[in-house]
Amino acid sequence: MADITGDQRIQSEVLEGLATAVNHRRWFVELALPYLGDNPIEIGSGLGDYAIEWAEHLPRFTATEADPDRLVLLKERMADYANIDVRQMLLPSADANGEYSAAVSYNVLEHIEDHVGALRSMADLVRPGGRVIIIVPAFMFAMSNVDIATGHIRRYTKKTMRAAMEDAGLQIEKMHYANALGLIGYYGATSIFKLAPKEGPMVKVYDSVVLPVTKAAESIVKPPFGQSVFVVARVPS
Repeated sequence: MADITGDQRIQSEVLEGLATAVNHRRWFVELALPYLGDNPIEIGSGLGDYAIEWAEHLPRFTATEADPDRLVLLKERMADYANIDVRQMLLPSADANGEYSAAVSYNVLEHIEDHVGALRSMADLVRPGGRVIIIVPAFMFAMSNVDIATGHIRRYTKKTMRAAMEDAGLQIEKMHYANALGLIGYYGATSIFKLAPKEGPMVKVYDSVVLPVTKAAESIVKPPFGQSVFVVARVPS
């Protein structure tokens, strides 16, 4: 198994800050929802914000965490949700039960050195014909001190994401950039002004003003760049 990369304290601060970006989270919840099936597993659930929103629409959901301290907090938070199971998982993993309808992982793969092995592990968790759903940060030029502090090894393009998926034996069904204005804002904030995306006015203005415009525009035309790469891949039958 791989080590957990990055400063866990800084990761938690960033997670707590981004938890206030409600519109951003709901957009990304909507992106994955049609592909989750009836019993998905999330790799790297963090504080559990995505898990809670996805689980509202599903009979069963499994949330996971690699970091022991965040796992304790995740279990405490999920105790009131009867349809959410919580387990510890660190990728790559030897667990190959193939019981889940999908494996979804948001902003985790960029932390893992053996990202192809991690994708294979995710595929092994899923039934044949099920999906692996990924969001990762995009474009290496946007790699900042925030990325490094939180343990990001890389950022992706559609080309590098496609290569990793194909090396893992997965069949891409859908892939596109998401949140074009977010990439511009993130680069300006973290690379030019040296700020971290924590809770505060910057995140609130972005989420309430910029994000709705971006989402509406990208529902019509997919942009040639974005803050994230979104990809859905099928596990071969």
